Amino acid sequence: MSGKLTTHVLNTAAGHPAAGMRITLSRFDDETEAFREIETFATNEDGRIHSPLLEDTAFKAAQYELLFHVGEYYRNEQDQPEDSLFLDQVPVRFTVNDSEAHYHVPLLVTPYGYTTYRGS
Repeated sequence: MSGKLTTHVLNTAAGHPAAGMRITLSRFDDETEAFREIETFATNEDGRIHSPLLEDTAFKAAQYELLFHVGEYYRNEQDQPEDSLFLDQVPVRFTVNDSEAHYHVPLLVTPYGYTTYRGS
């Protein structure tokens, strides 16, 4: 079995997947002691990315960050005025210890709050 990283975003305020949300994936670089961007994705109509964010040899034991661009999504999705938004970017930092496992990091989001967890 090869390891992989996946995500899924649900707009719980509207009761549907968060299609078109931009997500930036970064990995902690021990040399620079900072997170270094790997790639940026956009969710599909189901609130998912069509393929794993990372898999096989690209998926290493390390610290990662998924940066969910929630404010941008809600401005585009609901044409919300800038002063009515509470959340802008939601960073989720986590550690991968087993690069052979499946790490699924879902985000349940509203304009005012979010929940995340390690799914399956």
